[in-house]
Amino acid sequence: MNMGQKLKIVGWLSVGALAGALTTISLQTTARGAFAPLPLEELQQLAAVFGMVKSDYVETVDEKKLITEAISGMVSSLDPHSQYFDKKSFKEFSEGTSGRFVGVGIEITQEEGIVKVVSPIEGSPADRAGLKTNDLITKIDDAFVKGLSMNEAVKRMRGEPNTKVVLTVFRRDESRSFMVTIVREEIKTQSVNAKVVEPGFGWIRVSTFQERTVEDFSKKLEDMFKQDPKLKGLVLDLRADPGGLLDASIAVSAAFLPENVTVVSTRGQLEDSKLIYKAAPEFWRRSGERDPIQRLTQNTQGQLKKIPLVVLVNEGSASASEIVAGALQDHKRATIMGSQTFGKASVQTVRQLGPDTALKLTTARYYTPNGKSIQAKGIVPDVMLDETENGNVFAALRTREADLENHLLNNQEAEKKNEERQKAREEALKKLEAEAKKPESERRPPEFGSAKDFQLNQALNQLKGLPVKVSATLAERKEEKKDK
Repeated sequence: MNMGQKLKIVGWLSVGALAGALTTISLQTTARGAFAPLPLEELQQLAAVFGMVKSDYVETVDEKKLITEAISGMVSSLDPHSQYFDKKSFKEFSEGTSGRFVGVGIEITQEEGIVKVVSPIEGSPADRAGLKTNDLITKIDDAFVKGLSMNEAVKRMRGEPNTKVVLTVFRRDESRSFMVTIVREEIKTQSVNAKVVEPGFGWIRVSTFQERTVEDFSKKLEDMFKQDPKLKGLVLDLRADPGGLLDASIAVSAAFLPENVTVVSTRGQLEDSKLIYKAAPEFWRRSGERDPIQRLTQNTQGQLKKIPLVVLVNEGSASASEIVAGALQDHKRATIMGSQTFGKASVQTVRQLGPDTALKLTTARYYTPNGKSIQAKGIVPDVMLDETENGNVFAALRTREADLENHLLNNQEAEKKNEERQKAREEALKKLEAEAKKPESERRPPEFGSAKDFQLNQALNQLKGLPVKVSATLAERKEEKKDK
């Protein structure tokens, strides 16, 4: 098996969703030819149930739908990230790889069963319609959102170009609900932003790892060094980055690391899932294309290999972004600052079952260069930071891997239940309600990369050798044991 084939087998790592956009990001492979012996007695029971439902149920049922639901149930019970794709959902899923999709253009999350806007994509139909961060979507057309899965909510907001979708929105800070009609269109997501925040210091943010991320990342850094050739420090911002393409995360890591060092390793049941990925072009370069990382290294005279570096992370940093943070931490290349990350250290493979159906299956765990698994735990920052100068407001409300049903256990350390988790969420909800009553200009947290970004300012202090306001309350989060 050549390296290109190996890369396809462990193609993506991601959590989170973009409404009308990314549910996750993947590369595809074909289904494997060999199957294990089948349990005939259990399959006979399945066939018997299928026959009874078809003949005895109160109404006529769609046979294909029954089979699809059976497959979906089998796969979804494994862990939160395995999934069966029918024709429609596979098409939608695959679009995420390119960073282009048809939809309304909002990044969303789910909170207490309701869809919440993380942020509208700049220039998107949702942005032009006035949707804001923290808006709650209660209905999509005539369907109530409460009770819908994240994937189902995303499906309903996607569609064909120039078609309309009506969203019912509740804006907490204004205590009002309103309806907005949005015309779907093709959205091009921008996964990298960068700027020189002050002379000598740069900030580059990766919001998700897509096909275009490596090229955009390289170009943004090249432009930054042209603007300020005497950069003395750099902040890599991976806060709230849900993950994405594995090869993109390896490439971004390699931009700062010595050649050929280990970035991440994977281990699973299959032999071809036991791999070591290194800081070398063959692990990310696509055939026929010039390597953007090699070009970046040349155009910056190798400065990225030695420039002082801080990586910002938080509870929303997951999967591919945890690979980058873990590699840079283990190789002592950067100071990791912020709060403990999401803790998704599993790899999903997408294998086509037919021309337009596929199975997304968790096939491996990944490990940092030092051999640590961060599954259900996350990356522990070198320097813990609160969200704002006045402490943390939203952190306990963010979903982590350990909060998900059927999440994989770490398998390295005994997990123990943290009974204070629910108390922290209740306290955070009270703070959130108090925040909602304040004028919009006083609310927290500020936009990433802005002058009022407390964590970014602490990262800059770290690079300058100035005092950093370290969190007095945050402590390492241990693994949590699932209730049996």
